[in-house]
Amino acid sequence: MNPFSIAIPSKGRLMEASAEFFADCGFPMTQEGGARGYRASLAGLPGATVLLLSAREIAEGLIDGAFHVGVTGEDLLHDLSETPGEDAAILKRLGFGHANVVVAVPRSWLDVVTMADLEAAGALFRERHGRRLRVATKYMRLARRFFARKSVGEYRLVYSAGATEAAPSSGAADLIVDITTTGATLEANGLKVLADGVILRSQAALCASLAADWHGDARTGLKSLLAPIEARSLAGNMALLTARSEIPDALVDQHRLERHGDRAVTCAPQDAVRLAQILGEAGCGSVSIVRPDFMFEAEPQLYRNFLSRL
Repeated sequence: MNPFSIAIPSKGRLMEASAEFFADCGFPMTQEGGARGYRASLAGLPGATVLLLSAREIAEGLIDGAFHVGVTGEDLLHDLSETPGEDAAILKRLGFGHANVVVAVPRSWLDVVTMADLEAAGALFRERHGRRLRVATKYMRLARRFFARKSVGEYRLVYSAGATEAAPSSGAADLIVDITTTGATLEANGLKVLADGVILRSQAALCASLAADWHGDARTGLKSLLAPIEARSLAGNMALLTARSEIPDALVDQHRLERHGDRAVTCAPQDAVRLAQILGEAGCGSVSIVRPDFMFEAEPQLYRNFLSRL
């Protein structure tokens, strides 16, 4: 394995949003070999190997330890892992790629509103037709775990290789477990989500493999990656107030400010103007307000949290 490897989605909105995220954190991405290339580089991480893969391949690689860090969907990590949370750790949820994994049944099933109703309907269906309800899905493990948790046993999973939402209308299955963003495709296919049928609320996440080799340069690479990412996130939630003269400890304690030297403090952005006026009136002289792009800590908390998992 290379000293430090990162996998990024290779196409579509996930690739674009991932590239925007890394660029915003100080790591502009350059794809190598043109639009069809499967390698890239991140400025600021010259020693890292950057791979462009499908979100599914990234989840599999994180679980297997094939590379160190990757951007993929939480739904894939949960479904592909036999022990979710034990082979890959979520470092940061990224705020894009939102989708829900849901249980959906035909709208014509008026009496089936909850998972308990589905179990009752399954028992009646088997009695009348001599077989279990067929559930079409690509999320075999997620579906099996969820149905067990909801005490639903009268079903049989059918792997869906195509458009899962079309399975009930085509006769390939009776209901589905699938991913949805707006629900429009389900509605267009005459399906409804059960009231308690949301299995997972997923989004894209920056994840690290717990199965990879983290000796030596890999840890250095991870820290170099996470420090700006965390600093960018911290800066987005604060404003820096700098006064002409020293800010008294009493004011810092009273307003729960975080001190950065004798004359500077940070606060929530929405409180900045009010607190600047308070500091000025308290004799601290003129006060400037700056919204920093990055706010670095001595060692990123994200990095410390991950090391504690190894």
